[in-house]
This record gives sequence, C-alpha cells and structure tokens, in this order.
Amino acid sequence: MNTKISKRTLNRLPVYLSLLREKQREGIKTISATAIANMLNLNHVQVRKDLACASNAGKPKVGYEVEVLIRDLVDFLDYNSVKDAVVIGAGDLGKALMGYTGFASYGLNINAAFDINEDICGTTVKGKPIYHLSKLAEVCSNKNIHIGIITTPASVAQQAADMLVEAGVLGIWNFAPTSLKVPETVIVQNENMATSLAILSNRINEMNK
Repeated sequence: MNTKISKRTLNRLPVYLSLLREKQREGIKTISATAIANMLNLNHVQVRKDLACASNAGKPKVGYEVEVLIRDLVDFLDYNSVKDAVVIGAGDLGKALMGYTGFASYGLNINAAFDINEDICGTTVKGKPIYHLSKLAEVCSNKNIHIGIITTPASVAQQAADMLVEAGVLGIWNFAPTSLKVPETVIVQNENMATSLAILSNRINEMNK
C-alpha cells in the first residue's frame, strides 16, 4: 500500500468514503472503481489509483467489498482516533461548528470555544463551554488540545493563530479570509469561503454563456 499520497488524492478519499457509506445504507455489498467513478464523474483509472493508496482489498471482476473498503479508508484517514479541538471565535460560524454532530464520524471532537465577548463567555453550545480567550493556554494544556479552529474576523486571525501556537497546537483549521504565518512545525488548512463562492459563481456564469 502506498503511504505517500498527493494532496489531490487526499482530498478525494473522504468523498469516496461518503459515497460508500451512502451505498452501504442502501444495502450495496460490493462496488467497482468504475461504478464509483461514474457516480462521481471521475476517471476510473484515477479512482483505482486513489483507492490503492488506502486499501488493497480490490478484486478483479468483483471490485471492492463496501464494508471492507469503508474500514480501510477510515483507518487510513485516521478517523477512528479522536482528535480534540477548540474554536477561537464563538460567533455564528463558531457556534455552528460547535453544534455540528457530524464531526464525530471523522474523529474530531470540539471541546470548547473561546471569545472576548463577555456576554457569551460562560455560556454553552450543545453542552460545550465558551471561555474567555485569556483561558486558552490553560484549557489547551489541561485537555491536551492539538487542533485549533479559527472563525474570527480576518483582522484578528493572526493574533488567534499566535495564541494557538503558543498554547501548543499542532494544526490550525482557518476559516478567516486571510493568510496566517506560523512555524513550520504547525500545519494550517485554510477554508476560504469567499474564494470558494467566487469560483462557484464564475463557473455558473461560464455555464450560462
């Protein structure tokens, strides 16, 4: 099994997993790379290569056992191990992420959120506390937090990132529309919704020409 994997392949594996779980709920027992490719509008050779990175369960003329392939993908993506995280910025987006129960399927557990708004500090979302930002280092240390999620305005995102790095996080999931500067030992995954919307709008306009 190939342990080296491109970012594009890594981006596709959760999509395959989501489809496979859907097919499992429908009672499908086996599935081919070609069938997966057709349902996702992808090239079947690419799908086969992608899946080979995570599983060697494919059989000629049979395809993959859905249950086995799901298990292999979950193991490869490390969704079985719980990764504790905190949110900085308990506004609408931050609270929505705190309340989203689907993260459990991917091994992500949001422990708490932090904000500077005294009106919401001390409250909870789905039983998860919102602390004042001054408590960040203490909570991260006590709960062994390794992932920080930034949902602040862009103007204070770098400050939030600096505090997370100081608190010992290893990865940052950044929803603020700005680039962050962090040490090489910290991984940043940006989710720029403004950029995604611009791409979506552009493609719609192109299709309507």
